[in-house]
Amino acid sequence: MDLPKGKKIYFASDFHLGIPDRASSIAREKRICNWLDEIKADAARLYLVGDLFDTWFEYRHVIPRGYTRFLGKLAELSDGGLPIEAFTGNHDLWMLDYFEKELNIPVHHGPIMPEINGKKFFIAHGDGLGPGDTGYKVLKKVLRSPVSQWLYRRVHPNTGVGLAGWFSRLGPKHSAESPAKQFLGPEKEMLVQFCLEKLNSEHFDYFIFGHRHIAVEFPLPQSSLYVNLGDWLQYDSYAEFDGTDLKLKYYKQK
Repeated sequence: MDLPKGKKIYFASDFHLGIPDRASSIAREKRICNWLDEIKADAARLYLVGDLFDTWFEYRHVIPRGYTRFLGKLAELSDGGLPIEAFTGNHDLWMLDYFEKELNIPVHHGPIMPEINGKKFFIAHGDGLGPGDTGYKVLKKVLRSPVSQWLYRRVHPNTGVGLAGWFSRLGPKHSAESPAKQFLGPEKEMLVQFCLEKLNSEHFDYFIFGHRHIAVEFPLPQSSLYVNLGDWLQYDSYAEFDGTDLKLKYYKQK
């Protein structure tokens, strides 16, 4: 992909719409929509790198209630010609074909490796990558199994969506005070270890992930850069690639 002059690529992740309560989620949703309005003039492509929702499960004829502003804004941008690509995260891994059929937005269930202006990118949500975390990796395979999804769809949506939300809220709380939400150093960051291992066999200029809820740029060997996109619960952070450089930025609502 060659980036047209004056155009940019944008990356964002971990909106976690739906938590911690309806009022704060709607306020965050409006803030995200304002950001999307501001970037649309110079955006050549938008990557939404997972955990857009804190809970998302698609039945054949039912999707979770809410998120009207966000979904409407994505439809507007997509209909206006902006290419948008979405990723599943660990909170919305049961996204199926709703985005593609209704919004013309493809959904990636794993990493992609595009080349933009001669720069090689490795883009993924980040869950299940790197050493360790064996329990989650096994659970992810089970949850992504077509059999598991078929069985869950036999549960009535009122129960199924509510149950998924209940389980989601049992997970880590995304607060700034949590030690897990601080950069632990390259030796303890599984995604940094993943990048270092990947660089042994193939060069990438940029590794872009969500999942960790930390907004950080960390230089790697071979002039490579690890970028974690942070989230919109604490940081309102995103990354911007102008064709030459990639920078982590923070949205300040006008």
